Amino acid sequence: MSMKTKVYNVTGKETGEMTLPKEIFDVKLNADLVHQVYVSQMSNMRQNSAHTKNRSEVRGGGKKPWRQKGTGRARHGSIRSPIWVGGGVSGGPRNERNYEKIIPVKMRRKAMFMVLSQKAHENLVVVLETLESNGKTKLMAELMKKLPAGQASRLVLYADGNKQAYRAVRNIEKTGVSEARNVNIVDLLNHKYVVIDKNAIKEMEKTFVKAE
Repeated sequence: MSMKTKVYNVTGKETGEMTLPKEIFDVKLNADLVHQVYVSQMSNMRQNSAHTKNRSEVRGGGKKPWRQKGTGRARHGSIRSPIWVGGGVSGGPRNERNYEKIIPVKMRRKAMFMVLSQKAHENLVVVLETLESNGKTKLMAELMKKLPAGQASRLVLYADGNKQAYRAVRNIEKTGVSEARNVNIVDLLNHKYVVIDKNAIKEMEKTFVKAE
């Protein structure tokens, strides 16, 4: 059974229907795969900035604080010791840790198709005839209010080279924007609706389906 959806023009009026490519918008959901790909991408986006200095990196401590015996104080070899104030940290976070998780390209794409298919089945994919707006944010914001997405969060996907669409959408509240060929599962799951024009759908077919 083919997946059909309504098509809207730049004024937000319904102009007809189109059949979505089943290879992208009609893929059976596998929640475990979607979760695995989502977690891997979030891990790859993680910035490992927390870092503490160990006893070999803090300043000072080149000399024994006092002689070993005869002072009545505990034996110490360096003020860099973790038990000293200003000494190195034992067991603290280090920025050498690698959080990267490798997921095969085909698995990533499959999971992305599953999320798009789920949104299509739930009528959360809004197709436009075009995303042309001469780069005017005001015009694009008015269009978004007239579409089924309303005030809900949405991800706008545009075809490669349509920089005017990017400029018009990027400052609209609760709206993400991405080239269709660069869409990822995190952006899809972080937004309720997907707004896409016909050219972007063709580009996704060319990039993700016909290229294989």
